[in-house]
Amino acid sequence: MTQILGISGSLRKGSFNTALLHAAQNLMPEGSTLVEGSIAEIPLYNADEEQAHGLPEAVVRLKEQIIAADGVILFSPEYNNSIPGVLKNAIDWTSRPASDISKVFGGKPFAVLGASPGGFGTILSQDAWLSVLRTLTTRQWHEGRLMVARAGDVFDENGAMTDEKTTERLKAYLAGFTEFAAAQ
Repeated sequence: MTQILGISGSLRKGSFNTALLHAAQNLMPEGSTLVEGSIAEIPLYNADEEQAHGLPEAVVRLKEQIIAADGVILFSPEYNNSIPGVLKNAIDWTSRPASDISKVFGGKPFAVLGASPGGFGTILSQDAWLSVLRTLTTRQWHEGRLMVARAGDVFDENGAMTDEKTTERLKAYLAGFTEFAAAQ
């Protein structure tokens, strides 16, 4: 069984990216599963707090989920043409201490997709993640790209995906990434 970890980069209750993650859970290829990780309880990174108290439990839990997964998908919003701060903060925390980077991220298959109410999807956020994931020595999947533009037209008021074309694109994306992650 191939286990993929999905992490939504939004804390908002009605997040399009969390809705996209939930839709993805139902579209995974046979023999695989998508587990939802959470960044909701992760505080802002502060090296003084880390030194005084160690890693917060929410960070330890997310690190363990990343380590256990065969691959990770970041469901990343785009804020001000870049990476959302809450998701970057969570990734920064999970790279602590620096001696754990290779254990947590080294060679781990990673992919980024996202949904946005705007017309360009999350293209700039996805591009901004490239240098972060390269620095962490992940194995990035570049064979597929999914940017859900005008997400308000793709999901209903309950967060269910209603657009068949996007559903098929997401299903193909997940199949490609899962195959990539399983082969590593």
